[in-house]
Amino acid sequence: MAAYGLYTYIRANKRRSIALLIGLFVLVYVMVFAGALLAEALSINAPIDYLIRAAEFDFIKALPWATGGAVLWIVIAYYFHQSMIDAVTGASEVTRQQEPRLYNLLENLCISRGITMPTLRVAEDPALNAFSTGLTEKQYSITVMRGLMEALNDAELEAVLGHELTHIRNGDVQMMVIAVVIAGVISFFGELVFRMFFQMSFYGGFGGRRRDREGGGGGAGIAIIIALVLIVVSWVLSIVIRFAISRQREYLADAGSVELTKNPDAMISALRKIEGRGELTHATSAVMELCVDNPREGFGDIFATHPSVEDRVAQLVKYAGGHDPGPLQIAPPQEQAPPDATPAETYGGPWGGASGQPGVEQGPWGPQPAPNPPDEGPWGPRRS
Repeated sequence: MAAYGLYTYIRANKRRSIALLIGLFVLVYVMVFAGALLAEALSINAPIDYLIRAAEFDFIKALPWATGGAVLWIVIAYYFHQSMIDAVTGASEVTRQQEPRLYNLLENLCISRGITMPTLRVAEDPALNAFSTGLTEKQYSITVMRGLMEALNDAELEAVLGHELTHIRNGDVQMMVIAVVIAGVISFFGELVFRMFFQMSFYGGFGGRRRDREGGGGGAGIAIIIALVLIVVSWVLSIVIRFAISRQREYLADAGSVELTKNPDAMISALRKIEGRGELTHATSAVMELCVDNPREGFGDIFATHPSVEDRVAQLVKYAGGHDPGPLQIAPPQEQAPPDATPAETYGGPWGGASGQPGVEQGPWGPQPAPNPPDEGPWGPRRS
């Protein structure tokens, strides 16, 4: 039943991706019609029915151009979305030689489940976050922030990589990238129409319109209101589409990570360390929506793209048997031993450094007692 539910979810994601693309064209066409109606209302003061018919005629003429523009945008996003995201985050592709620890962890996860290994990228950012991108198997990529690599141990880092791999396996990545494309297209068309509106209003003014028929005007104001409402509704819908993508995907990705690593505690502790520390300063909101955790929220929890860390941890504790340590503080880097430290504190054996405890040295199989003082034997002080 669980497998059936997961496969159903993956198929649903594919259907949603197609629906999102269709919705993209619908919203673009609504924007174009609103722009045509606005242009007619700003140039001719005529009855509303006349303005709507004129806008319909303009819309038909502009239809091929609008379709071509939307298709071109999708093509650009298909081939260059990774480059655009890299430009925002400063990430670059890394090899095994450059990042052996991270590369090996991801490769082991992929080999264990027969998953094609995605490209690995690292961004020199102190934030504790990561995200996955791509529209096809050849494009899939996982980007990890340097801050995350430094703050998490191997088990926790492996859990985060498993989380992102699950997003790829479940088809969440395609949906999120398409949603970002939709937001970009609608924002572009919306800004174009509003610029046209303010430019024509500034240069032409509302008093300079000519009437279509003698005494037959009066519909321009209504047409302008209708056009502006259509534009605002389209813009709001583009935002709703992004937020309507079920937040359930994060719960499933957390569960998928546990299924891959068999370590719920690692995923929980990783989330606790990431909590409140994932902000990418220079990233757009669209990029933040791709991340393991998105600290940016608006209007409370209504428009949050991710469940809270508290809720995600609670789900892992309830269903995966993990243990919640509560909010975690990240320990600062260990300080170097002071120059005047005694030899017992700084002695390092061939397989490691000192244990940090006075009188204890590090041997090949763990801490070893320091050599006895000259006046002391192995079972206590010597008799005089």
